[in-house]
Amino acid sequence: MNNPNPVIPLFDLNYGLEEEDATLRVLRSKWLTMGPETEALEHEFAKYFKVKHAIAVSSCTTALHLANLAVGVKQGTEVICPSLTFVATSNSVIYAGGTPVFADITSTDDWTISPHEIEKKINKNTRSIIVMHYGGFACKMDEIIEIANCYKIPVIEDAAHAPGSIYKDRFLGSIGDISCFSFFSNKNISTGEGGIICTNNDDYANYIKKIRSHGMTSATLDRHHGHAYSYDVTDLGYNYRIDEIHAALARCQLKKLENGNERRRLAATRYKNALSKIDRIKIPFGNYCFLANYHIFPILLDKSINRNSLMVFLREKGIQTSIHYPPVHMFSYYRAMMGDQILHNTDFVARHELTLPMYADITNEQIDFIIDALRAYCKNT
Repeated sequence: MNNPNPVIPLFDLNYGLEEEDATLRVLRSKWLTMGPETEALEHEFAKYFKVKHAIAVSSCTTALHLANLAVGVKQGTEVICPSLTFVATSNSVIYAGGTPVFADITSTDDWTISPHEIEKKINKNTRSIIVMHYGGFACKMDEIIEIANCYKIPVIEDAAHAPGSIYKDRFLGSIGDISCFSFFSNKNISTGEGGIICTNNDDYANYIKKIRSHGMTSATLDRHHGHAYSYDVTDLGYNYRIDEIHAALARCQLKKLENGNERRRLAATRYKNALSKIDRIKIPFGNYCFLANYHIFPILLDKSINRNSLMVFLREKGIQTSIHYPPVHMFSYYRAMMGDQILHNTDFVARHELTLPMYADITNEQIDFIIDALRAYCKNT
């Protein structure tokens, strides 16, 4: 009989009394819209990630939309991006009026966008490159930035998976021209909804700050405090504001990020040591030499394994799994718009990837239970 409530969930919140206290602090302040908690979050985030500007918004999707607008994506322009990502990455390009152009991943071991494939796709209409740090593993940023500089193309980092991951001596999200982080429920910084944009470019930051709130020249808090009595609208803007409760939760989660990521790394080490003994399962990013945050724990199944059958088997044992990701270029909407496309490495990985449970509080006993289940399935099928 299927277990409707998994014993081991795919992800879990790293929450405690701090988040309860933060929520109550906002409620007692009687100020719910973008205000002092948001300002504090932006200051703390910019300081932590060593960037000049951090601008909080309602989600990573809205962050990506604003980032595309800031770098000049519009009708008639193209943006090179991966297909092995959540659909918001490419949807945000279309929101801005541009056309996403999908580039393949590097290999069946490195699931980040290939610099070689990026360069092959560049043409006179290319306005930007979006990289996505899959699972918290860094794209080949030196090569990508070199290509972008050569063609004078800005780079947007989709850092939804990446808070706390390091590439060489820099945090992911502090390398490109603009970066976008997610605070969705399953992320390393989780508030339910919310996101933040980081940049060192003053022009980008000023434009984004303005259009995230209807293009108005003053904020609600300014008028509440008497710093402004009216406002002008100088650009077509959006209601992409974060609220104070989500901002307060994000502040708590930012404080927990380093410790939470370290616990994820310990869990990943235990997974890898055990999985290396199962020859029908491979672990991607085998030669990765930087510090990853292990947002998720993906594995690559041998072609002899029926993924759906394995997922049902694990579910019956109370183990929740998922797929990251069905490739965007295979979705009906994108096939209708762009026709059929072949991305060899992306297509192979998408058919055989499986995501195992990963979160800060996962226990050694839970990991061992998952490994035993995988071992049993591989032995008996």
